[in-house]
Amino acid sequence: MHRKPIRLQTRESLSLALSAPAVIWFTGFMILPLISMFYLSFTDWGSLVSKQNFVGLAQYQKVLSDPIFWAAFQNTAFQVAVAVPVMTFAGLMLAYYLNLRPRGVNLLRVLFFTPALMSISAKSMLFLGVFSTDGLLNFGLRSFNLESWTTTWLANEGTALNSIIAIDIWSGIGFTAVLLAVRLSGIPQDIFEAAEIDGAGHWRKIWNISYPVMKDYFGGLFMLQFLWTASNSAALVLLLTSGGPGTSTYTLSYLAFSKAFLQQSVGYSQVAAVSLFLFGVIGMLVIRRIFRSVV
Repeated sequence: MHRKPIRLQTRESLSLALSAPAVIWFTGFMILPLISMFYLSFTDWGSLVSKQNFVGLAQYQKVLSDPIFWAAFQNTAFQVAVAVPVMTFAGLMLAYYLNLRPRGVNLLRVLFFTPALMSISAKSMLFLGVFSTDGLLNFGLRSFNLESWTTTWLANEGTALNSIIAIDIWSGIGFTAVLLAVRLSGIPQDIFEAAEIDGAGHWRKIWNISYPVMKDYFGGLFMLQFLWTASNSAALVLLLTSGGPGTSTYTLSYLAFSKAFLQQSVGYSQVAAVSLFLFGVIGMLVIRRIFRSVV
């Protein structure tokens, strides 16, 4: 019988030993919580101190017949459909501008990246001042004699969700631009110079050179922004609108939080969490397919 050399066996054992902490960490903090989430979604569990009652698909039937759930689902879909393309494609154009190294480029990088460093509470306080009745936005509209355009932006069903989306875009566009600018800096400048000699303007250099070269990187960043936007809206919604007015700013992320910690319905919240998880997986597969098929 052929035996592996002792040195090879030792190397494989060392590799297993070094990878064991990562495997244990991933299992304990990713796999087991995921299994727990799916299990709890089949229970009628009221609060963290109450008894768990396994009810099976009855919990899903209850949630799927709730109009609040569908309002949250639609709001989440609309949020990512607007915010993610805008912040990523606009971020690409800003990244191209940074790659031109204009005057004060280092300061611009810091300014663009600053929103990503701000806490959710700080962003909420900042935009509460912007969107309030006597806030900066309404003040600006009145200054240009557009009094009829002023409104209570966060208390109006027609503008509340759009205001949240605007904050998402403001928070993510600069961060995206800085990351894409780093990737663009790896493209040889000779390519852009040759394109300029052939008469290519900035628009053609962005979409015919920059984007095709970094399409895979751009697609990966697009997926990350999709997941971040879909799954991390709860804090912003809680601090600014608490899901209102009505259900106009309910998202799946906020619905899962509110049902678990505000309305004492953990089983319901886990169904919302499972729905958000499946939404994220399906969305990632669709995005991946789109970026693979687009030349």
